[in-house]
Amino acid sequence: MIEVDVRLYATLRRYSPNVGRGEALKLSLREGATLQQLYTRLSIPMIKVKIVLVNGRSKNHGYSLSEGDRVAIFPAVAGG
Repeated sequence: MIEVDVRLYATLRRYSPNVGRGEALKLSLREGATLQQLYTRLSIPMIKVKIVLVNGRSKNHGYSLSEGDRVAIFPAVAGG
């Protein structure tokens, strides 16, 4: 098992209602778990995810997570 810190931003925060604003959600996942599997674990529809940073770098949905990774997940941002 590995442990990762996950931060959800904007409208995605509703998928971790017990975590305060700006706080990380600590999750244990099996070794080799991908970002897509992380979304499934949190019940986040992949279509809602626009940008994902792992340790400050943009990653795709198939990226395999490692122990201690810091994951930031952002939805699409509307505006104009």
